[in-house]
Amino acid sequence: MTGVVDGEIVALDRVEARVETFDWGFARERADEIAAHWAAISAGKPAMFNGRVMLQHRAAIEDGVFHAGYFEADYAAFLAWRDFGVQSSLPQPAIRNGFAMAALRAADGAFLLGRMGDHTANPGKVYFAAGTPDREDARPDGTLDLAGSVTRELCEETGLTLNEIAVEERWTAVIVPGRVAFMRPVGVGLPAEEARALMLARIAQQDEPELSDIVIVRNLADCAAYDMPPFMMPYLTHIFGGE
Repeated sequence: MTGVVDGEIVALDRVEARVETFDWGFARERADEIAAHWAAISAGKPAMFNGRVMLQHRAAIEDGVFHAGYFEADYAAFLAWRDFGVQSSLPQPAIRNGFAMAALRAADGAFLLGRMGDHTANPGKVYFAAGTPDREDARPDGTLDLAGSVTRELCEETGLTLNEIAVEERWTAVIVPGRVAFMRPVGVGLPAEEARALMLARIAQQDEPELSDIVIVRNLADCAAYDMPPFMMPYLTHIFGGE
């Protein structure tokens, strides 16, 4: 097995993830700072909820399979870890937010990304539908269902239904400091403008939508207008550059 390296983009046949016991020193040792940070960032945002998420503490790749171990943590601790900038400064094992994303593509080849609403933890950011794994993704046998997370988050955020999308089996891991984005190609059988209009209509019917808009990206030049997290441009460059 080989370890994961920041800056790599790796084609995968599958992802095998398990929920494991792990003592996260950061959460114990900086509990007061975490609580203060949560109070500050959640003020005036009643939709933000300090639930439990799954973070990755073990990762290796072998023969096209990404093997990972995950542990449970408070969402508040996760956001503090992210915002304090400690992802790359702590000793091994490296903690990462290892999440699955639906790389949604329209019938005309354009990608469809979501813009996060102002009430979320990532206001204004533009990226594929995704979510940090949580208890809903944990199976009774101890495995973590990242494939299920792809479709659940996509349908919840955009209003699309399972019979309107086609999910491919392959994955692409985009590895950046503190994160592994597991991209899975998903197609919707409509041109981009029609798909965007459909999703916006359904988002408008949601009680508390996470997304404020759907963004269409047809080429790398389109990306310059948007505030994207660091795993998005490497993936889009990888895809557009290979076509």
